[in-house]
Amino acid sequence: MQTANNTPKQPARPQNRSCSAGGFRQVSKALPAELRGVIVAPPSGNTSPPAQPDMTVLHRGFDTIALSVKAHITDTLLEALKADKARAEEERRDVQFDYGGFTFLLKPHGGAGYSFLLSGGNSGANWSIKTPNAKDPWGIRVSVGSFFLATEGLGAVREHLDAVLASWGIRYREEDVSIARADVCVDILAQGFRLNPDHFVMHSSCRRRDHLTADDIAVNGRSSRVTSVTVGGPANRQIIVYDKTTEIMARAKPYWWDIWYDTLRRNADADPATVDLLRYGTLRRNIGPNRVWRVEVRAGKNLLKDRWHIRTWSDFYARFGDVISEAFEVVRYCAPSDRDTNRARWPAHPIWALARTEMNSDLEEMSEGTDPEPLKEVVREDHIALIYRNVLGSCITLAALEGQPLTALSDFITGLAEKMQYSTKADPARTARQLNEASERYVFVKAQNSPMRYDT
Repeated sequence: MQTANNTPKQPARPQNRSCSAGGFRQVSKALPAELRGVIVAPPSGNTSPPAQPDMTVLHRGFDTIALSVKAHITDTLLEALKADKARAEEERRDVQFDYGGFTFLLKPHGGAGYSFLLSGGNSGANWSIKTPNAKDPWGIRVSVGSFFLATEGLGAVREHLDAVLASWGIRYREEDVSIARADVCVDILAQGFRLNPDHFVMHSSCRRRDHLTADDIAVNGRSSRVTSVTVGGPANRQIIVYDKTTEIMARAKPYWWDIWYDTLRRNADADPATVDLLRYGTLRRNIGPNRVWRVEVRAGKNLLKDRWHIRTWSDFYARFGDVISEAFEVVRYCAPSDRDTNRARWPAHPIWALARTEMNSDLEEMSEGTDPEPLKEVVREDHIALIYRNVLGSCITLAALEGQPLTALSDFITGLAEKMQYSTKADPARTARQLNEASERYVFVKAQNSPMRYDT
């Protein structure tokens, strides 16, 4: 298409119609309601879905969002925080903090220049708050993790942040928000895939960090398996490919199995055998070659602000799709070619092409639509199972220390239960205090009908 002066006109891009996707610094101050939460990466080459029957996308979405707010908390909130922080310091533990209709866990310490650190649990945000200072107007920092973003989406997260700030009596303008970090990820079930750090092709200024762990299969007397490769730094552009299956088992994140299964069961084109692999827990019991690999793009503060001039939500909606598209141009994971020794000419590996295809589609809310309540129950049951194993193991250890034979173990455990009952009744005030402390510590995972406080 030609314009009147014969200058080729750029085709319209599937981005927000209120502003260009090409990096213009002037954006609309207020997006139309129907466009809120819509982020679309620009078209790019080599983004057609590769034919890979042994690779299945289980999840794609935002993994982390972090931002600062140019505002100070009110005097009323400040006094409430000081009072509960004093209690937390005295008891040397996180304490439950209720304010404005929201529940948090308040840490007994501050950090990184912030006086108060609050956690809203998996379905909330982490808040860092400064003591009001006229010389430092940026008094609040907030970050949101993957559980909330995966189950509810970016729009729900924004609504939650606005609701919390409103309950604190804080009002702010569009330009009073500064987005400091945004991560996007794709989880791919790749049968038989092995990560090789030498197959990354990247700009010479990028840094790469490799992590190796022992493998079950020895090769020539040596054993190693690459589980993670990180390219770049956290303040700028960072791309990481890692074994998500191993990570969720090491960090006790069992809800990801249910998120992945929920994604597949609602996909009419999903392979029934793959759905069954997750439905019946086969994958988590016997991983073998069927591992889930995560391809994650992390955009830090310097990249967002200096390279793309992204600070506010409007900027984010306008240009974040371009940030992701560029990341896959700067860094590539390739499939080696026997006919060409020049790595720069190697084709993209199927797992890289698949991840790129997913991220180059619209980044609209990017939530799985999974009900978070059953996932909270999964977390609670996992905590219960872990504590039960610890209690049982401690009982058996006590029996061994006292020289009890296996035949007397049942009577020994019964005797321990009677001793513990006696101890709780002998000092009811101490028991109630310990029960309240545990109730606060697990406020975000305990049963919904549990009492908030236990009286003596």
